[in-house]
Amino acid sequence: MNAARRKELSKAIDLIEQAKEIISAVAEEEREAYENLPEGLQESEMGEKMNEIADDLEYVDLDEVVDTIQEIIER
Repeated sequence: MNAARRKELSKAIDLIEQAKEIISAVAEEEREAYENLPEGLQESEMGEKMNEIADDLEYVDLDEVVDTIQEIIER
């Protein structure tokens, strides 16, 4: 792989790192919004969806993608 393509992949890693930060921030905001709901609303369909979304966002793992790209760059 030539230097130009390695540089492009490095840019992709930077963008993925930015995406990780955005996803983490949104997950935290959604979790806080859910936790600030009254208990009755937390147990509602809307509250359950908010909780599920926060959970799903917290489990998004882009580290493996970054690691794979980094391994490719280093070949």
